[in-house]
Amino acid sequence: MSDKFDVVVIGAGPGGYVAAIRAAQLGLKTACIEKWINKDGKDVLGGTCLNVGCIPSKALLEASHKFHEATHDFDTFGIQATDVKMNVQKMIDRKDKIIGQLTGGIEGLFTANGVKRFIGTGKLLAGKKVEITAHDGSTQILEAGNVIIASGSVPVEIPPAPLTEGLIVDSTGALEFTETPKRLGVIGGGVIGLELGSVWSRLGSEVTVFEAMDTFLASLDQQIAKDVKKSLTKQGLQIELGARVTGTTINDQEVEVTFTDAKGEHSKVFDKLIVCVGRKPFTQGVLADDSGVSLDERGFIFVDDNCRTSAPGVYAIGDVVRGAMLAHKASEEGVAVADLIAGHKAEVNYDAIPSVIYTFPEVAAVGKTEEELKASNVPYKTGVFPFAAAGRAMTNNCTEGMVKILAHAETDRVLGMHIFGQNAGELIHTGVIALEFASSAEDLALMCFAHPTLSEAVHEAALAVDGHAIHMPNRKKR
Repeated sequence: MSDKFDVVVIGAGPGGYVAAIRAAQLGLKTACIEKWINKDGKDVLGGTCLNVGCIPSKALLEASHKFHEATHDFDTFGIQATDVKMNVQKMIDRKDKIIGQLTGGIEGLFTANGVKRFIGTGKLLAGKKVEITAHDGSTQILEAGNVIIASGSVPVEIPPAPLTEGLIVDSTGALEFTETPKRLGVIGGGVIGLELGSVWSRLGSEVTVFEAMDTFLASLDQQIAKDVKKSLTKQGLQIELGARVTGTTINDQEVEVTFTDAKGEHSKVFDKLIVCVGRKPFTQGVLADDSGVSLDERGFIFVDDNCRTSAPGVYAIGDVVRGAMLAHKASEEGVAVADLIAGHKAEVNYDAIPSVIYTFPEVAAVGKTEEELKASNVPYKTGVFPFAAAGRAMTNNCTEGMVKILAHAETDRVLGMHIFGQNAGELIHTGVIALEFASSAEDLALMCFAHPTLSEAVHEAALAVDGHAIHMPNRKKR
């Protein structure tokens, strides 16, 4: 006999666990299935983000940044610190402790909200039934009024660089190095590659990033992207654009990488190689043939604007569906779907979802880029303000970067905000609010921002849209 629930969620990552909690808060009898086993052999919640993604990578980024500050920047502040060393194992242990606290916290939230947790692999069958296969091979069936698929994504593997224990690793393996490699190769110059490359570069690795595309961070506003590349190169990352890796050879605990670019074929030797060329939706074993759920041509679960699949009463959210693979996007979809199931009105504004690259300085964006507006023939105007002219940035010894605001030339409505600078990931939410409430650039310009703060650069960029910036010369507007 099967158990019956109003909602069954497959996956307990940022989309799944949030959807389960929200559904339970709305009075729905809710179950959540998760198969994740951590490196200690314990079943845990949180999915990729908490266990081997967002959280652990930020723990290493923060630790490596503090080390870099101590060894390179303290003297600027008059702080004398000599013989500073990094204990990599202790850094990894701290990362693991944070993961444990957060994954344990989700367990507590499930208990507090009455979410029933099941351990194992969930598989959607016909008629909104879900089969759970436990780690010992035993199975049970749940019946659901509604099913939410939140099975997430996995790293893409490439034939020229097959994963090899301890030498050629994916993003998960790169979080477990117990010592700093002298020579580190990174295949993929996207968000993950740059973040992980930054971590180990700060700790002393000679880092080379291979990016197959000719354009650096092609999805970013290119005025910002050019500054980011210049900054990372200055920090020591060697970024090879238009570089296609064609093969790898392991010789005596070293990895030789062969690659081609506009100048021909080359090779380079590394102590470690990280493969991070992207992620793909995880649907293996999640859908029975008769589940009624369809996949699109790229392997994502097909959904409509409200995350409904082709099977009635079945929804899918997060990395397994279209759109950016971002934890916060998955969470918002989870909340919206739970609300819809409970009979409420809900939607996700996909035009106001921010993205952040946690290098130092950070890179953050929301809305349209200048290139997108040009391609769509949208009339626009821009306001740019450099952190070099911001007093708080000077006191922080971090004057790299800028704030850029794009507004409609006729209506003045904010269309996009792009920030490269310290704490950009926090500052970008001014732009998120502006887009969500259809603010004009003048709305931002008329607000009072505290002094001295980094956020004043947002204010000045808004003023600059119409040539009214106070703390820099203004460009003449057309």
